[in-house]
Amino acid sequence: MFSHSIRRHTQELIIFSNLQVKSRVIQAPTMVYIHTLTLLLLLLSSATTQQPPPDAVTRFQQYLRINTAHPHPDYPAAVSFLNDLAKSIPNLQTRTLYLTTPQKPLLLVTLPGSNPSLPSVLFNSHLDSVPAEPSKWSHPPLSAVKTDDGSIFARGAQDDKCIAIQYLEAIRNIIAKDPGFKPTRTLHICYVPDEEIGGFDGMAKFVESNDFKELNVGFFLDEGQASTNDEYRVFYADRSPWHIVIKAAGQPGHGSRMFDNSAMENLMKSVEIVSRFRENQFDLVKAGMLANSEVVSANPVYLKAGIASSDGKFVMNMQPSEAEAGYDVRLPPTVDPDLLKKRIADEWAPATRNMSYHIVEKGPLRDYMGRPLVTATNDSNPWWMVFKHAVEACGGKLSKPEILSSTTDARYMRVRGIPSLGFSPMKNTPILLHDHNEFLKDTVFLEGIKVYESIIKAMSSFEGTTP
Repeated sequence: MFSHSIRRHTQELIIFSNLQVKSRVIQAPTMVYIHTLTLLLLLLSSATTQQPPPDAVTRFQQYLRINTAHPHPDYPAAVSFLNDLAKSIPNLQTRTLYLTTPQKPLLLVTLPGSNPSLPSVLFNSHLDSVPAEPSKWSHPPLSAVKTDDGSIFARGAQDDKCIAIQYLEAIRNIIAKDPGFKPTRTLHICYVPDEEIGGFDGMAKFVESNDFKELNVGFFLDEGQASTNDEYRVFYADRSPWHIVIKAAGQPGHGSRMFDNSAMENLMKSVEIVSRFRENQFDLVKAGMLANSEVVSANPVYLKAGIASSDGKFVMNMQPSEAEAGYDVRLPPTVDPDLLKKRIADEWAPATRNMSYHIVEKGPLRDYMGRPLVTATNDSNPWWMVFKHAVEACGGKLSKPEILSSTTDARYMRVRGIPSLGFSPMKNTPILLHDHNEFLKDTVFLEGIKVYESIIKAMSSFEGTTP
């Protein structure tokens, strides 16, 4: 009504102005009328030129434009942005922790519960992302460009800056709808550094701190992966990474001579044996008997041998005395690590062939009681039932629970016996983490906020008994 009236009076003002030009004479009451209309028009113009507060999608794009990619992630800028965002939401409290250096802050956001004696709920998102190759992208990886179909292109769009913002936007919506909302259990959100490089200066340090112990965490929710169909994926375990270097030694000598058990010969035999093991594991996946995350993967990542020449090439008439190969091996929690170590010693790198090996275990394999690092997804775990019902309550559907093929910070919780699930509400979306042209559609992002609203209310208001 107001804007319609302004338009009508604007037309009148134009008429009066024209009359003024033609007659050069306007009575005083008419001039007052014109001035009043002019003031109204100025006020309307000011109101229409004011920028509205950024919406959730815009805030997501702003966060994506902060460069937190390795090798030089700007953690302080990311924490400052998230801290300001959290402070704009009523009832949220924030703390910034420095567990290593000032360049690796950890942000802790808290929504206090009415019964702080109950174990709390902790949601996690890592601050860092992997590098990108801009020349391989259709849009700059830090631009967060939104195309006409709503696709937002940026490194970290799926892994996992989406959930970082969705957590806060979900709480914002909950409180906007119910300003008096107070959860029963205290809800925490942590934003941690260095997950992409093992979490050793991030979550690993955090769980050892007094700050973490004071949280009394009873349930942990971490990142998951996109789903290509209309069901949400959920993960109850991770595969554990091993970095294995196999070395071979042998008789050096002229390139024309035939030696028994030369370094290169021994290494090639080892490579062949590991390749057969990998092929057998992969056959189980291709036959549909096991998922990719349920087998041991052993992927070669480098080979090193030869004697360098002065021109940067290799001496072709000399056989080297040493050769080595590196493997990225991933173990599901269902595999006995001791049996795999025995296979490596007996078959992959036997000492009888002048071979040796070194294993770097990138994280724990068993919990504090020696059990596999898995979270139950059945009636025995009340947290699972609350989570499942919360997703269903907002119209979502979960696919069969999976083991994540890679590794997340959740392993640091499971090793302490804390029930932990991996979940990112992205359905009908290609899986693009660590890939070129990583993107997430705005509609998927917004739908995920609604899912987290249901999960946050259900998990933080759960009053049942937990293990």
